[in-house]
This record gives sequence, structure tokens and C-alpha cells, in this order.
Amino acid sequence: MIHEPSYIALSKSGKLRETANRLLKNLESCTLCPRQCKVNRLKGEMGICKTGRYASVSSVHAHFGEEPPLVGFNGSGTVFITSCSLMCNFCQNYEVSHLGEGQEVPPVEFAAHILSLQWAGCHNINFVTPTHVIPQIVEAVAIAVEQGLNIPLVYNSSGYDNPETLGLIQGIFDIYMPDLKFFNPELSAETCNAPDYADWAKNTLREMYRQVGDLQVDEQEIAYRGLIVRHLVLPGQLSDTQNILTFIAEEISPLTYTNLMPQFRPCGAVSKHPVLGRRLTKQEFEQAQGYARSLGLRLAE
Repeated sequence: MIHEPSYIALSKSGKLRETANRLLKNLESCTLCPRQCKVNRLKGEMGICKTGRYASVSSVHAHFGEEPPLVGFNGSGTVFITSCSLMCNFCQNYEVSHLGEGQEVPPVEFAAHILSLQWAGCHNINFVTPTHVIPQIVEAVAIAVEQGLNIPLVYNSSGYDNPETLGLIQGIFDIYMPDLKFFNPELSAETCNAPDYADWAKNTLREMYRQVGDLQVDEQEIAYRGLIVRHLVLPGQLSDTQNILTFIAEEISPLTYTNLMPQFRPCGAVSKHPVLGRRLTKQEFEQAQGYARSLGLRLAE
């Protein structure tokens, strides 16, 4: 059975191009993300994300380290976007997110990158850190679909998104894959200068789930629609992890495909932090897994 991405119908009706133009207009006083910088990015002004009119891309390739339903046999076609609107001080992609490693791409070139991944056989197009360049992505997708793009689009974000912006792109992304990092406002303030992270992230997940529902896979166990939630388990933060998992199970869906990740490393400024300045222990991760299982969540293996 062939599952046609919903953006195909939007393109045929002309609504995909209309949405791209509407989103680009919003760059005149940018409020795409919770930072609400209100700078005129169309004129080259830059806010937290240090990105103007055009998106920058650091790499484009088939990725085999993502969740199994995305990787399938031929990999997830990842487009790593330069910069970020959250800017965690423990980011493991610091060169890309903080230092701006990458090259600016105009819309036609961006569309060509997207199509190259489909022609390479990837099962989806996976936009990593898309929050601050949603208009540019939709603009490029509108071009690419007219040239044959027809595989699912994945929105792979920090979870620090604006639900109002997400509402504007309903029907464009088939799979949402946000992080749900922390509920502790002191921790999010200290690591990301975002004490309001939890409030935005909770509403972000609600909006994403409203749009796409639980993860759906085809006969080959490859995802074509739905929500995947990632949570990086942090050292010394088990109670926060438990609160996050409870929220997912009780307020999103107990069937949520959830990926608990143990690979935290005390990078950069956080290396001297009294709690986060160490790696996660095996026991801590196993406790997190056990709690998730007790809630009945659908865990990535």
C-alpha cells in the first residue's frame, strides 16, 4: 500500500506555495520560535538563530543512526540545518549549532539537496533543527514537489517550537520528532537560557500530536506518519525524566513512540557543572527505561 504524503495535495491545490509566501512574510518581524526576536530577517537582521533570509545547511546525507522506523533499509535523508534557536550549552553538534558551520543555500539549491536524498533511495527527508528556517524549508519543498518529491518529511526539532507556527504548516510534515529535554525551569535556564522551555515544549507536543497522531509504519516497519519523541536522559535528573515520561503517557498518548537516549556527554561549559559534569550511569538509564515501561510507552529499541 502506498501512503502519499499530505503535502502532495497541498501542492496540487496551490496551498503549499501560498503557505511558503505567508511564512516568508513573517520573517519581516520574526516570531517563528519562542524567542520572539522580532527582527527583519528579510533585510538581513539576525536574532538568536543568526540566520537571515536564506537557510544555511551543514551537511546532507543518508543517516543510519536514527530511529529504526526512519532508517529502514536505505537510511533517513538528513538535512542538518546550521544554527539553532535553543542553543544548549551541552550540544554535541556545537560547531554547527553555535559556531555556524555550514553554507547558505538559496531555494532552488535547497530543493536540489532535498531531491538528491530521495534519488539516493532514502525513506524520508529529515530536517534536523528546522525551527528557525521553517519558511525556507517550505519554500524549498514547494519547488521540490513540483520536480517529483514524494516521500515523508520529518520535523526533527529541540521541542522549543511555537505552536502557532506549527499550526501554519499543518499537512506539510508527515512525521514530527521533537526532543523533550527538561521540565525543570532552573535547568533549562542554566543550560539554554530558556526557563520557559517546558511550557512551550508541552504545547508543542500537543500540537504535533493533534496533527499527526501516533506513529504509523508500513508493511516493512518504515514510518510514514506520526509522532516520535526523544528524551536525552541527563545525570542526576531522574525525577525530571519521570515527570516528562508521565506527561507523554498521560497527556499525549500512552502509545507514543519514545526514544530514551543515554549518550549524554559533559561537553563544553557544562563539563564543570556540579551535576551535569559527568556521564550518565548505566543504573540511571535502566531506571529511566523501567519507569517508561511501567507507563506502557512504546520504547525504541
